[in-house]
Amino acid sequence: MTIDLKGRLALVTGASRGIGYFTALELAKAGAHVIACARTVGGLEELDDAIKAVGGTATLVPFDLTDMTAIDRLGGSIYERWGKLDILVANAGILGVISPVGHIEAKVFDKVMLTNVTATWRLIRSVEPLLLKSDAGRALLLSSGVATDARPFWGAYAASKAAVEMLGRTWAEETKQSKLRVINVNPGATRTAMRAQAMPGEDPTTLPHPSEVAQKLVPLCSPDMTETGRLFIVRQNKFVDYRLPE
Repeated sequence: MTIDLKGRLALVTGASRGIGYFTALELAKAGAHVIACARTVGGLEELDDAIKAVGGTATLVPFDLTDMTAIDRLGGSIYERWGKLDILVANAGILGVISPVGHIEAKVFDKVMLTNVTATWRLIRSVEPLLLKSDAGRALLLSSGVATDARPFWGAYAASKAAVEMLGRTWAEETKQSKLRVINVNPGATRTAMRAQAMPGEDPTTLPHPSEVAQKLVPLCSPDMTETGRLFIVRQNKFVDYRLPE
C-alpha cells in the first residue's frame, strides 16, 4: 500500500538513529517534510543526506529533549514557520539501567522519568495546538511491551512507558471529538542500540531491523488512519483495546 503524505509536516524525536531515524526517512519517502529532532548532530546530518537521496526534505533541530524550554520554543517556531503540524512521532527515550528497583540510583531514575515521561508531556503541551490546526493530526507515542508485562529489573523503563501510555490514552479521550488521532505503539524487540544495551548477549540478527518497524508506522500517520486511544502492536500488525482483566 502506497501512503501519500505530500504537503504534510511531521515531527520525529530521537531521529538520529534506530526507529526514529528510519521512521523519519520513511515519512520523507512518502512525501512529508520532516522536522527531525535529536541530540546527535552527526546522526541528524546523516539522516538529512539519506532524505535528500530519496528526494525528500527535512529540517534538523538538534537539542536535548530534557531541555524543557527548548521544547516550548519548538512549538512556537513550528507555528511561526508553518502554522500547523500534521504528524508527531514521539520516539525519543532512554533505558536507564537494568537493575532491581531498590538498587536504582535516584539520579538515574529521575533522568529516565524526565526524558521518557516529562519531556513527552511537555512535547504534547507544546504541539497539541498545532496538531489541532491540521485537517488530520496524527500522534504516535512509542511505548514498549514492558509497560503492561512486568519483567524483573526493568522497573524504571517499564514505569516510564506505562506512564507514557496513560498520557496517550488520556490525550486521546480529551481530543476524540476533534480530528486529532492519538495512538500508543509497541514496536516489539527491535535491532537497536537500546536493545543491545538491555540484552548484550542477544544475537541482533534474530530481531527485526528498525527499518521494518518504520514501514509499519508510516500508515499510522496517514489521514486514513482513524483509530484513537488504542495500542498498536507492530509485531502482530494489529490494534488492541485497553481492557481491565475480568
